Amino acid sequence: MPEIKVTPLGAGQDVGRSCILVTTGGKNIMLDCGMHMGYNDDRRFPDFTYITDGPLTEFLDCVIISHFHLDHCGALPYMTEMVGYSGPIYMTQPTKALCPVLLEDMRKVAVERKGETNFFTSSMIKDCMKKVITVSLHETVQVDADLEIKAYYAGHVLGAAMFHIRVGQQSLVYTGDYNMTPDRHLGAAWIDKCRPDLLISESTYATTIRDSKRCRERDFLKKVHDCVERGGKVLIPVFALGRVQELCILLDTYWDRMNLKVPVYFHHGPGRDSQQILPHTFVHRNMFDFKHIKPFDKTYMDNPGPMVVFATPGMLHAGLSLTIFKKWAPNQNNMVIMPGYCVQGTVGHKILNGAKKIDFENRTSVEVNLSVEYMSFSAHADAKGIMQLVRHCEPKNVLLVHGENAKMDFLRQKIMQEFNINCYKPGNGETAHISVSSNMEVEVSLSLLKHTMAAPPTSPALPLAPTTSGKAEEQPTKKQKILHGVLIMKNNSMKILGVNEAWGELGIVSHQLRFTERIEVEHIGPVQALTSSLHTLLSQKLGTTQVQVVSEYQLSVADSVVINIQDDNDDPGKNILLSWTHQDEALGSKLLEIIKANFKK
Repeated sequence: MPEIKVTPLGAGQDVGRSCILVTTGGKNIMLDCGMHMGYNDDRRFPDFTYITDGPLTEFLDCVIISHFHLDHCGALPYMTEMVGYSGPIYMTQPTKALCPVLLEDMRKVAVERKGETNFFTSSMIKDCMKKVITVSLHETVQVDADLEIKAYYAGHVLGAAMFHIRVGQQSLVYTGDYNMTPDRHLGAAWIDKCRPDLLISESTYATTIRDSKRCRERDFLKKVHDCVERGGKVLIPVFALGRVQELCILLDTYWDRMNLKVPVYFHHGPGRDSQQILPHTFVHRNMFDFKHIKPFDKTYMDNPGPMVVFATPGMLHAGLSLTIFKKWAPNQNNMVIMPGYCVQGTVGHKILNGAKKIDFENRTSVEVNLSVEYMSFSAHADAKGIMQLVRHCEPKNVLLVHGENAKMDFLRQKIMQEFNINCYKPGNGETAHISVSSNMEVEVSLSLLKHTMAAPPTSPALPLAPTTSGKAEEQPTKKQKILHGVLIMKNNSMKILGVNEAWGELGIVSHQLRFTERIEVEHIGPVQALTSSLHTLLSQKLGTTQVQVVSEYQLSVADSVVINIQDDNDDPGKNILLSWTHQDEALGSKLLEIIKANFKK
């Protein structure tokens, strides 16, 4: 039975470093190529040695990037320019525009601030992006003769896409990160009811069912307001693109309504370039143009009095948000609000789990006395949203990635119980083998169909049906026909043809095998009389259209069985030679039986 093989090189029973290798129908496809925010060692990038120790080009048919977040695209220049891959890379146009912005910012942090040497360069990022082929939503792209992909809207962030991948008769859907709930600047994810063999879904919030969005927003605004009223500073770590737009709209509107004068800042980070891209290319309004939110300068960190700062990145693993956190963490009047998921190993993850002291690589530490709040404004589907997608998509199997192992276990059991389908959750480096049924399309020759329909039925008429008067009435006859042909597999397609058509299609000279039976019969009189008698008998048994007189010595039955009559001058009897091809074995046997019963000596 055919199968789909899935091996996570990242995001297997883990959040971060999404990189899924899929083998289906003889094609190898890489889904995302991200980095892990929680590590600075060799665990940061996927381990491509699971595929090969050398360049990847000859082993991969294509790479698909779902969106611009670094845990989905951060390892792409490393893979293409350092490991070696020159094949096609597919992503949406917004993703292509924003990927290099975030990649360059990450490179600056790693190389210019931390002094790392084994890292990709700015020119490598540019060379990598030259390999990218953009895909529009709902556009079907033919990667090669057998492999096609189609992108669907995923919500989550600008340009995020789910991908429907088809190889021959096998198909799968990869969600990347998606959101089934609309917000202030993005709609809900949507995909056709495509019934794939496999749905590979993220499961970041596998056990979470979020409360009302309105309640969450009200709670967020109250916490921020209470903190600045008591003179505290509020740090909101965010990614440069995504939830920050929604939170900025929310806070700017509230500040206007309440006529608050406390300064609100946003440090653009990589968003400095992205704000040039966003308003002119993708949206009508510049999401960074607000009445109450001003650009942040590092010198403002030591300003007295309350303030609110949106700073990147979102998990407190590096950059300005971490610098501000170190400065403000010891003061109990201050607050940090984590608006989304934090990967294990990041400072954000540690403080959300109650850490009161954070140790850093340079042997420094910080006391955590400020308030730590978690409010999920994350653009990931919650458990309800994931189940909603499975219900709509109707896959034959589900495989969970991009989630915590224990939470995936809960969701896996729920999916299996509710939908009665298999659900998998392989770890990194583990391969899940998903058996799939195969539906094969077969083209049938029109001339063969016509010939079969013209042939006599192979099943008897249906029994008589009773009527209201009690008398039996004959039912309409449903004639069952058996199709005799040759199945040809050629150029990845299958056809059923008539025998002679098949020989022509394959360029083969046919050789016909015929069987001949000699029957001695007693008959006095001329040959013509026996021919006429035989024609009458067979027409009664088979129908007049099936039996033809060729000459006074020969009959033809169904255009293929030949009956010759010989007159033996030395004997008062005559000989009937019945000849048929191997394809007409059933008809030949029936004729032989009729002739022997009526004419044999």
